[in-house]
Amino acid sequence: MLHLLKIDGAHVATPLLAAIDLIKNGARHSVPTDFLRRTSKWHQHLKMQQPSDQRLWEVAVLFHLRDAFRSGDIWLAQSKRYGDLKQVLVPATTAAANARLAVPLDPEQWLADRHAQMEIGLEKLSKAAKRGTIPGGAIEDGVLQLSRLPTQNPNGAADLLFDLYKRVPDTRITDIMLLVDDATGFTDAFTHLRTGAPPKDRIGLLNVLLSEGLNLGLSKMAKASNSHGFWELMRISRWHIESEAYGRALANIVDAQAKLPMAQFWGMGITASSDDQFFPTTRQGEAMNLINAKDGNEPGLKAYTHVSDQFAPFASQTIPATVSEATYILDGLLNNDVGKRIKEQYADTGGFTDHLFAVTSILGHRFIPRIRDLPSKRLYVFDAGGTPQNLKGMIGGKIREGLIASNWPDILRIVATMTAGTVAPSQILRKLASYPRQNDLAVALREVGRVERTLFMLDWVLNADMQRRVQIELNKGEAHHALKNALRIGRQGEIQDRTTEGQHYRMAALNLLAAIVIYWNTARLGEAVVQRQDAGLPIQPDLLAHTSPLGWAHILLTGEYKWPKKMIRRTADLGYEAHGLTQCGQTKLMQLRLLLTQHRYATAANMPFDICAYPGSSHWILPGLMRSVWFRPHLFDCRKALLTHRIEFA
Repeated sequence: MLHLLKIDGAHVATPLLAAIDLIKNGARHSVPTDFLRRTSKWHQHLKMQQPSDQRLWEVAVLFHLRDAFRSGDIWLAQSKRYGDLKQVLVPATTAAANARLAVPLDPEQWLADRHAQMEIGLEKLSKAAKRGTIPGGAIEDGVLQLSRLPTQNPNGAADLLFDLYKRVPDTRITDIMLLVDDATGFTDAFTHLRTGAPPKDRIGLLNVLLSEGLNLGLSKMAKASNSHGFWELMRISRWHIESEAYGRALANIVDAQAKLPMAQFWGMGITASSDDQFFPTTRQGEAMNLINAKDGNEPGLKAYTHVSDQFAPFASQTIPATVSEATYILDGLLNNDVGKRIKEQYADTGGFTDHLFAVTSILGHRFIPRIRDLPSKRLYVFDAGGTPQNLKGMIGGKIREGLIASNWPDILRIVATMTAGTVAPSQILRKLASYPRQNDLAVALREVGRVERTLFMLDWVLNADMQRRVQIELNKGEAHHALKNALRIGRQGEIQDRTTEGQHYRMAALNLLAAIVIYWNTARLGEAVVQRQDAGLPIQPDLLAHTSPLGWAHILLTGEYKWPKKMIRRTADLGYEAHGLTQCGQTKLMQLRLLLTQHRYATAANMPFDICAYPGSSHWILPGLMRSVWFRPHLFDCRKALLTHRIEFA
């Protein structure tokens, strides 16, 4: 196998490349060990090996070859996953012209600015420690002690939220999906994979999305629904469901929800939090052995979701249960239009690394994690000798300025490559952080992150408002997880898909369904506020900021999933298509109220059913007027009409 691979590497990997050549040649040799670290346990194992037996040595070489591939010290030509990292980076000229970079191109200018900020931050913290004015904390003998600040819930917020939800009517989940689609048109995102046309069978598509979101599956949905059978749903799923379609539909709903008046009380859509949520899986398939002790002894996977300050889940991705979530934060920020507008990004303890601090700062995002063991983290400074005496016990080391300056152009190339979309940010961060003996570029990026993390810690300790703000936003994410747990009612909440693609579709559908519920609740809560005002009940605007659109007690999730048989559904070319109006052997008039946008439906020559404007008998409809239109079902075939999305049923 080694003969087929075109392996190349950095200078630090020269001894390992020489060992690989010895294995290729197959000749006897003296078993060199200069590719091993001095502290490696392989030295002890190899000393116990017989001189004539080189098999254990070859195993050691292959183990280190694997680690070198992961770290980027060794690479394969023309490989996307294991290629040379610097070869996939954008050119320096492209990075210099990238408008997303929020730092100067001159490293000395950046270092001078961080020198000044760190000096000011250390001085403020030192004075606060001497005066005893650190919020909820103190510094004693060089050791930082912090306690969590008490929550501040205004009086009346819980009562207001309870009263608003009492005014929201109980509604079937099927009706919610229909009405939200009428308002946002999210089903148009699920175009036909071959023709690119919007879906003609709107009810069928909603059935598929609902079955995936509730974790029921198509077979159970076919039995519980009154509209479609299994094979009809399977055909729709195969021709309309794809990852990009879920992304487009989610973006439609998130953008529409942000424009609702009620959403403005919760935020401006410029801050977000992210967290992972564990989902158990079966023991079969690709999820087997993906066990994280933090989540129990059962295998599973995680959905990593970004939630804006307006409660919208604008990005979600499926990740293995055993990986660090920190590397996936940038995927949601850079590969999403909503994420690009985020100014402050909040995360929990597992969501931070020094590399992430560095990249978010260069991109202009303020990264604010809630670090559980913050007092145990060390500060890294430019001048250890100039640090205030009462803070020297918190210093962990000195920033290597020369390493940052020499690698600054490549650091900017890394970040610019992430914004270009050619390589996923998570893939680049995993490669940089994968091996203890990191290359100079990875170490330089870590040094930049240490600078940014130190500045963040100096601000965090003294800023009580920031600490409360992070707690509020992370609580929104936890409440969002509770909503998803309530929605995934099928299969006891267990993800039974055996393929990565199936698991991804299941998580994407659940996130889309949660966004639909959030849009519905946001709109209905706004109407409930108006009802209170009309009833003369006072509402303090500051209390509305403490409400939430994450309730589900008023939503009917179980039972039969009934869809209206009298429907007007949108078509790709003209607007809406009337269907489902026939009744067995009866001549019964059925009434629909339609908002017309054209002078008439069509000429009488191509009209396959009788139609008249109530209460007269003319075929012509006056433009712009709301009229009651009568259909004769026994003569009905199919009729396309130019209409808007606003449809009401009598």
